Amino acid sequence: MSFPTPETLRTAATELAREAGDILRAGHGLLHEPERKGRIDLVTEYDRRAEQLILGRLRERFPGHAILAEESGLHDTRNAPVRWVIDPLDGTTNFAHNYPFFAVSIGVEIEGDLAAGAVFDPIRNEMFSAARGRGATLNDQPIRVSAIDQLVDALLVTGFPYDVREHPERHLPDFRAFLERAQGIRRDGSAALNLCYLAMGRFDGFWEALLAPWDLAAGVLLVREAGGRVTAYDGTPLDLDGGEILASNGRLHPEMMRVLEQVRSRS
Repeated sequence: MSFPTPETLRTAATELAREAGDILRAGHGLLHEPERKGRIDLVTEYDRRAEQLILGRLRERFPGHAILAEESGLHDTRNAPVRWVIDPLDGTTNFAHNYPFFAVSIGVEIEGDLAAGAVFDPIRNEMFSAARGRGATLNDQPIRVSAIDQLVDALLVTGFPYDVREHPERHLPDFRAFLERAQGIRRDGSAALNLCYLAMGRFDGFWEALLAPWDLAAGVLLVREAGGRVTAYDGTPLDLDGGEILASNGRLHPEMMRVLEQVRSRS
C-alpha cells in the first residue's frame, strides 16, 4: 500500500495550519465568551471554527485518512493507516484572554509513526514544520536544538495540567526541583509552541504531565528532527497517549531524568 510522502504531508499540514491560523488571527483582540470543558479548561468558537475548516479540507483532499481532533474526537476511516492529529487552537486560555501565545498544531502519523507536522503561530507569523528524515524548519529555514549541557545554564519550560488545583502535590514538586537547579523556568500555556521553541533553541528542556496526543504530535517530531530527544520521564519511549513527556536538546536529558527520579524517590 502506498502513502503520501512525509514531504507531501508536511506541505499539506503547513497549508492547513496557515489557513486555520488566519481564523485565529481574526479573533485575536476581540471579547470572547469561552465555554468551560472543565474547571480551567476552555473552548471558544474559534477553536471550533478552525477545527471545522481543517476537517473539511482533509475530507476533500485525503478522504481515506483518519483524524483525531481535540474538539470532535476520532474520525476513523476503516482503521486507516494515515492519521492526522489536530489541535486547532493550542493555548485556548491565552487566546480567550487575548494573550498572544497560541498556535494551530497539526501532526500526521503513518502506521503509528510520526511522519510530518506543522505548528503555526499566527501572531508572530512563525511556521514551524518537519518531515521525518528531512529536518525541522522555521519559515523554511533549518533549525537545531541548543548546545546547553548543564541545567544551571538552561532555560526550561513546562505547564500545569488541568488537575493542578485538585492535586498540586502531584505537580509542584517537579517544578520546585527544576526551579532550584535551572537558570530559569517559563510557563506560557502552549505545549505545541513550547516544543517548537525547544526545537529552535529558545528553550533547552521541557517536561509536562497529562498532555493529549494533539498537544504533542507535531511538536515531538519537530524536536526529533531538530536533533533533540523526547521520551517519557524515565527515558522509555514516548507514548503519545501516555500523557507525560520529557523533551530536551539531548545533552540535558540525563540530568533532567535524574531530577525527576529524585522527586519520585522522595514521594
